Amino acid sequence: MMVWRRWVTIGLVGLTTCGAAAQQGTSLAFQRVEHLRRGVNLSGWYAQTRDFSAGRMDAYMSVADMQALKAMGFDHVRLSIDPEPLIAEAQTGRLRQAPMARLDATVQQLLDAGLNVILDIHAEEPWKASLLHGDDGVLRLCAFWEQFAGHFAKNDPERVFFEVMNEPSMDDLYRWAGVQARVVAAIRRAAPRHTVIATAAAWGHQDGLLAMEPVRDEDVIYTFHDYDPMWFTHQGATWSTEAWAFLHGVPYPSTPENILPVLAQEPDERIRLQLQRYGEDRWDAQRTGAEIAAVAEWAQRRGVPLYCGEFGVYKTYADPKSRATWISDVRTALESKHIGWAMWDWDGNFGLATKGASGTVVDQDVLRALGL
Repeated sequence: MMVWRRWVTIGLVGLTTCGAAAQQGTSLAFQRVEHLRRGVNLSGWYAQTRDFSAGRMDAYMSVADMQALKAMGFDHVRLSIDPEPLIAEAQTGRLRQAPMARLDATVQQLLDAGLNVILDIHAEEPWKASLLHGDDGVLRLCAFWEQFAGHFAKNDPERVFFEVMNEPSMDDLYRWAGVQARVVAAIRRAAPRHTVIATAAAWGHQDGLLAMEPVRDEDVIYTFHDYDPMWFTHQGATWSTEAWAFLHGVPYPSTPENILPVLAQEPDERIRLQLQRYGEDRWDAQRTGAEIAAVAEWAQRRGVPLYCGEFGVYKTYADPKSRATWISDVRTALESKHIGWAMWDWDGNFGLATKGASGTVVDQDVLRALGL
């Protein structure tokens, strides 16, 4: 899930461009990205939790739920994975047998249900912080990936994908470029047949993507996350900036007129100015489409396949109709540029579904907004 920080693009990271085959859209990565058209994130199962007990893990998702996702029209899932519980030895990246056996079983169940799987390394902040300086954290990440990719190298490369890291919390574009290149090389040593999903610095935001260049590997898909405008999608969210925590009733689409009731209730003059700008910016389908068009052009110029790994709206305080409208606008814009996507998320606080005593209830308005 996006934790957003605005920054100014200061230059391009010049690693390399891909070869002629990729520029023509005929590379293996272009063929495989077609397996990732419509997806959903499974966010709270193997990551974003401190409870890895067998009882909770077993109860998180049933085979029937997986089959239901396929029946709804999804073709893949993005499975968030915290690497820490899987590692037995940090220096070598040696993996723990029992947690890996459980993960193997989950991946196989998803595949058996007809869903392709992105293995998304969704590390916690201490892991990300260890990459900011020095070499220890980088060596640790490479060691983990070499073991992890080697473990899953036996799986069908048409159906299982490796995502380097979710939302790197690193504003240093050049350093992240070097870190990611080393990780991709480690994955490639262990799993030469599999496609890698690479991301940009600065939380994988569109701005970060526009400031990066492809790595030295043609079998790579490039991903970004889209939660703009954050004043709408993250209203009421408590885990990042305080500015969002007390916001309720922020409309979408936005106009100078419909933002006035929110402005009247906002005591902080700085936030009030930001909300006023949000209204003046007139966020709607056209504005959303312009954002998507910019990243699509970035990919086209470099001849690389593109994928949107996350987009969604925190649902606690957003108006349900406005939420569905935003989701529909983003999904439509992505599909107009032939960009596959995965909604954030299945049953979390941005969720498509809600779990209760009577079972799992799917939000039909959101499902329709996704075109499913």
